[in-house]
Amino acid sequence: MNTQVTGVIVVGAGGAGLTLATELALAGVPAVVLDRMPGRNLQSRAGAIQPRTAELLALRGLLDDALGRSIDYRLVGGHFAGLPVPLDYAAWDTRYPHPVLLPQDQLEAVLEDRLAELGGRVLRRHELTGLRQDADGVTVTVATPDGERSFRGRFLVACDGAHSSVRKIVGAAFPGQAATVRMATADLVLTGEIDESTTGHISSRIHTSPEGHFAMVTPLANGLHKLIFSGPRTVLAERDAPVTAEEVREVLRATHGGSLDVAEIRYSSRFSDASRQLEQYRHGRVFFAGDSAHIHSPAGGQGLNLGVQDAFNLGWKLAAVLRGEAAEELLDTYQTERHPVAARVLALTRAQGVVMGPQREGGLGELRDVLTDLLRVPEANRYMAGVMAGLDLRLPSPDAAEHPLLGLRMPDLDLTTDEGGQVRFSDLTRGGRGVLLELSDTALDAADPWKDRIVRVRARAEKGGIDAEAVLVRPDGYVCWAGGAGLADTLTRWFGPAGAIGASGESA
Repeated sequence: MNTQVTGVIVVGAGGAGLTLATELALAGVPAVVLDRMPGRNLQSRAGAIQPRTAELLALRGLLDDALGRSIDYRLVGGHFAGLPVPLDYAAWDTRYPHPVLLPQDQLEAVLEDRLAELGGRVLRRHELTGLRQDADGVTVTVATPDGERSFRGRFLVACDGAHSSVRKIVGAAFPGQAATVRMATADLVLTGEIDESTTGHISSRIHTSPEGHFAMVTPLANGLHKLIFSGPRTVLAERDAPVTAEEVREVLRATHGGSLDVAEIRYSSRFSDASRQLEQYRHGRVFFAGDSAHIHSPAGGQGLNLGVQDAFNLGWKLAAVLRGEAAEELLDTYQTERHPVAARVLALTRAQGVVMGPQREGGLGELRDVLTDLLRVPEANRYMAGVMAGLDLRLPSPDAAEHPLLGLRMPDLDLTTDEGGQVRFSDLTRGGRGVLLELSDTALDAADPWKDRIVRVRARAEKGGIDAEAVLVRPDGYVCWAGGAGLADTLTRWFGPAGAIGASGESA
């Protein structure tokens, strides 16, 4: 059996896997994407992208396509636990202060189209059956309709979901909390009086009953609606049991009276509030991203966003190592930076699950009232908006005390370059490289040896701007240097030693 050799093996063609593959392809790093399914899952599943994910898509010129595929329905803001106070994302100076209603299959279509433009593709009906790794790489065996195949890469990234086969083969511990609530979701055709307003808040979509039913209806395209629900029947159902029309009707009767009925179920699936996270995101030459690394309830709509952001963090680092520009130690920052982010999301979703539940005894009703009042306080609302949208993230930095911008996301400034061009900062990041933005006449000759790895632009900010004469921004949009001393050291830390380096790791 011949073995196909590549740089990175990506297992799973969901949001995280496709994001990672496009990042690698953009950097010119060969990769192969393996997926056991015959095609994209057309169920809406995750239904929205958060502002920080929208910003990241804008960094690569993908957002316009995503917006073109989004649902013409604008939520007035985000939410915490469905409480009736919109979270004000605009307080975080973002161009995208609303969740974008984009079904997961449409985001995956955007990413797969870009991957194809870059010369990559997904190998479908390719199911992983074996994996072994050594000091130099990873070899996998895959079952396909045409027989068994073998692939070898320097690294493998598991993006194969909550029931990851890679995780099981590697034997990675996946500690956490078992499911306490079972729920279901369905894309369906409804009849009856349906609110089709174009603006609103998630709290208006949530209906419960004293008997423990829960239902949330959101419009999709082409006459479909997405229903997330639970009830006494649903909590007892096995994970693989089909979702029936009668089960849905029972919930709708309890939560909406006779105003809604189900005419057709197109797609459906079951899920739970199980909450687990890998202790280590790297096992030898195998990395984990997305649901293969962490699972949680969908409360707050953060799961898909979390996985896409994992991939943006890891992709450029893998590319730098495989191009011979950086040492493998750079890959250790993936664990350092992303593990705490997911741990916080798991804590937040567990908390929201308690608050969103239909129970009101034991002080839970009073707790909802207290939290609702708290979210009306602007400072508290801003804090929670930043947490839920991923806009408040500050990456750990050894120099964090030296400048308040370090570790934060770079604002998408309107700029006028020295050549007179009008650009946004995000226009400078389309190629997936770091950016040294020079906002003064200060000479930064120390950056010259890295000219093949970063984009250097001298410009002025049109409005507002930032309090720095120059900033160095990583490919994933986070500030890693903001004026002062240490530019060469920072460039070395994130972009490798000075001078051109060949694929072998030796200076050219």
